[in-house]
Amino acid sequence: MESPALDLDLCYRALCARDARFDGRFFVGVSTTGIYCRPICPARTPRRERCDFFRSAAAAERAGYRPCLRCRPELAPGAAPVDAGSRIAAAVLARIEAGALNDGGLEELARELGVSSRHLRRAVAREYGVAPVQLAQTQRLLLAKRLLTDTPLKVADVAYASGFSSLRRFNHLFRTRYRLSPSQLRRRLTEPKGATLALKLAYRPPLDWDALIAFLVGRGADGVEAREGHRYLRGLHLGDRRGWIVAEPIAHEAALRVTVAESLLPVLPVLLVRLRALFDLDANPQAIREHLGADVRLRGAVARRPGLRVPGACDGFELALRAVLGQRISVRAATTLFGRFAQRYGDPLRTPFPAITRTGPRAERIAEDKPQRIAALGLRRAQAHTVRALARVTAEGRLRLAPDAPRQETLAGLMALPGIGEWTAQYVAMRALRDADAFPASDLGVLRALGLRKAQDARAQAEAWRPWRAYAAMHLWQDDGPRSNGA
Repeated sequence: MESPALDLDLCYRALCARDARFDGRFFVGVSTTGIYCRPICPARTPRRERCDFFRSAAAAERAGYRPCLRCRPELAPGAAPVDAGSRIAAAVLARIEAGALNDGGLEELARELGVSSRHLRRAVAREYGVAPVQLAQTQRLLLAKRLLTDTPLKVADVAYASGFSSLRRFNHLFRTRYRLSPSQLRRRLTEPKGATLALKLAYRPPLDWDALIAFLVGRGADGVEAREGHRYLRGLHLGDRRGWIVAEPIAHEAALRVTVAESLLPVLPVLLVRLRALFDLDANPQAIREHLGADVRLRGAVARRPGLRVPGACDGFELALRAVLGQRISVRAATTLFGRFAQRYGDPLRTPFPAITRTGPRAERIAEDKPQRIAALGLRRAQAHTVRALARVTAEGRLRLAPDAPRQETLAGLMALPGIGEWTAQYVAMRALRDADAFPASDLGVLRALGLRKAQDARAQAEAWRPWRAYAAMHLWQDDGPRSNGA
């Protein structure tokens, strides 16, 4: 599917209105300054004939524009997968943002996605207006710009954290593209204070932050996830790295402030992608609200919570495990079970926060354990075998539970495991695969909220909610209240 051309008149109207709904959906280059901006930039609006519009920051930079220092294009929210014209292009962007081309090549990435490198190049060019290598280069530079602006990291640390293997190459490319050296950029901006690594993550408002973190913490494990007022705290592992994050809304801004343990610096690109997915920051709430709110069955729920999001997952296996544990039992009982798994199979973690003491359970540790020991945590024998089978295929790399994984193949792989059916697969698709149209029709909370008894009747009613059925499910769970399953 080819991405439709930008409506230039619509783009200019959005720019004049500083319409936050379009933030990250396009960028504007101003020919008289050589700078490109987000549509919400507070600078004086340029005349129409001085504006060039681009689908991506990379396309604007290829045309010779450099990023604005006021609105900071590197902070713009991205496009949700459902908004992309090409599934392959969206998957490529997700991999590139996570650093896929920092170490590997384009041919390797194409093989992982099951397409030819030629098809991959064409899909990315149609969607984003640039080649994959140019897209990757811009992503690395914009991440470096963000770190130079928001953190006290040394320039060399910024270069390596952004995916550059050579400091000389980083300095040359930064100076060539942005007409400033990294140290000059830092001197022109406010010097970052303190020793913490704190970053901004923008979103399109509104964001129902309280509902989001209540859902996450209510289904997390003590010591792994916690809430302190409006702050969300979490311990996690990425590869061989362990650390913690703290996220909270920034007053009067459509952005979160996320403080990150320095131990996670080497995996920062991957972490930022996962955090955007965890908090569903790339959602388009206006489009979702208009579509779902047109249905009388959801109108009231959508009006009450216009910023409701679908919570993602820091770790796909952890989410799938939580779903398996939640089969046929209450949220509270499943959370208790999950806490036992975190205690046995997670890693201890030293943090500045008494509420965060460990990471979530690791697939490889469960895969190596005996079914009877797993069952001793409070599971039925058959359920213990399901958990171990899930851990094995994940640890061995035969199943990837991530937003850029191929949806149909991944769901088929999940449901091929003993004890995993349609409900579990759809729940994992909602949260780990970031499928905005996934719908757990047999969920008890969904059925109660709809006043139905059969999953097939719920599916029939939900047809009108495509392609946002996952958001519809979230609204139904909210309406159903504490009785709701929702794993």
